Amino acid sequence: MTVNVLAAGSSVGNPAANIGIFALFVVITLYIVIRASKKNTTAAEFFTAGRAFTGPQNGIAISGDYLSAASFLGIAGAIAVYGYDGFLYSIGFLVAWLVALLLVAELLRNAGKFTMADVLSFRLKQRPVRIAAATTTLAVCLFYLLAQMAGAGGLVALLLNVKGSVGQALVIAVVGLLMIVYVLIGGMKGTTWVQIIKAALLIGGAGLMTVMVLAKFGLNFSDILGAAQSAVSGSADKAVAKRDVLAPGAQYGATLTSQINFISLALALVLGTAGLPHVLMRFYTVPTAKEARRSVVWAIALIGAFYLFTLALGYGAAALVGPDEILAAPGAQNSAAPLLAFHLGGVVLLGVISAVAFATILAVVAGLTITAATSFAHDIYASVMKSHQVTEDEQVRVSRITVVVIGILAIGLGILANGQNIAFLVALAFAVAAAANLPTILYSLYWARFNTRGALWSMYGGLISTIVLIVFSPAVSGAKTAMLPHADFAWFPLANPGIVSIPLAFILGIIGTLTSSDRGDPEINAEFEVRALTGVGAEKAVAAH
Repeated sequence: MTVNVLAAGSSVGNPAANIGIFALFVVITLYIVIRASKKNTTAAEFFTAGRAFTGPQNGIAISGDYLSAASFLGIAGAIAVYGYDGFLYSIGFLVAWLVALLLVAELLRNAGKFTMADVLSFRLKQRPVRIAAATTTLAVCLFYLLAQMAGAGGLVALLLNVKGSVGQALVIAVVGLLMIVYVLIGGMKGTTWVQIIKAALLIGGAGLMTVMVLAKFGLNFSDILGAAQSAVSGSADKAVAKRDVLAPGAQYGATLTSQINFISLALALVLGTAGLPHVLMRFYTVPTAKEARRSVVWAIALIGAFYLFTLALGYGAAALVGPDEILAAPGAQNSAAPLLAFHLGGVVLLGVISAVAFATILAVVAGLTITAATSFAHDIYASVMKSHQVTEDEQVRVSRITVVVIGILAIGLGILANGQNIAFLVALAFAVAAAANLPTILYSLYWARFNTRGALWSMYGGLISTIVLIVFSPAVSGAKTAMLPHADFAWFPLANPGIVSIPLAFILGIIGTLTSSDRGDPEINAEFEVRALTGVGAEKAVAAH
């Protein structure tokens, strides 16, 4: 999910303080990025930080990569307004990591080198599979990146009192330029340190606010829940006043379609995480599969703690700020956490929380950008486009050029999407990752019979079906909250296509495999199995087949 803050309005707190604290964060992190970039000449250093990070360090960075501004603003706001149903997002995002830990992390780290395509193409035909994997990687990164960039513009309306589309476009451009600088200078190492710092700030800030909320109610969480329900029941909005925020159904229980839509969204969230390219790439920044597993355990612990904090923050915002004030603020429910920060600690705490929100966007877009650039340079340029042996220096140079191109593209598209309903973009990113990437990853790791046709049918089928169903869904047209509210070509009733596209991608993988006579090379299949299970040969370059 992502931040969908709408039109600009009055700010909360002191915009100068918000900007000042954020500027301080930028200065400190830029210094660290420059220090970290001194050894960034080889592809391994630029793409995977030389595999030099420990499991705990990588786990903190993964949590920084994964916890977007939406996790802080969006989920806290959803809980403040809808209660129990809002917390279901937290549960879905957290449970997703069990899939990554139990099925993907260790084997993927053993079998790959730089990208997801290294694993998928190892025992399949390299050229078509790398093109397909790079296509899905770029699609996920672009949708996720666009949502974060456009969310940055909307967030400004609330926190910095920048009014008008020109001012918000300028801020989107600043975020994009900073992102380009971070990745160009620091590569994966610099980006990882930014994510570590951002994760510490985000989790620490959320933890501090949680303690302050609990202190307001004598450390009695039941009192917070009771006060939240009373505040909602006393809302001037009759529809809000009817909600029972302590029971399920306030957001997704009204109709059978909304219940099915929630199941579809949950499938995308739970299964999509294990297919997100920028998350999967983090497994290659540690030296061993054991450290990859440790990093996921650390990530689960930190992300789990953070989502518990959002429960206290959401209900605390409902109790202390009230749903009417939250929904009346610029950005509506996404303003719950900033309003709560202002209520608890005034201008200073709000300034810190504002800086954390911007740092969150900056760190996430940097991670997405280096993933997309690495995929293009390593999977498309080095393995498909060029007939000669591409050197590591050439890969890094192409990757840097790609960073600039992607950054400029993200700025332009983010400006165009600013003020739109962009929530469907991240849902689409998760749905694409779950449908186009995860089935092929699982089949490659666990099914020896799996072949190239199965991989291509699964990846392209999952990607195309997801995008087509989203285009013709209420997320794009036919509803007041749609991206095109005045148009109506929505024949697919669900806002998220996961319940259709994910099973379809798994089925296409099976059909494509079984209808092809290709059974692969037994020796390569055996080598892949040994490498995935033991890590033997994991440091060697992936062979071209």
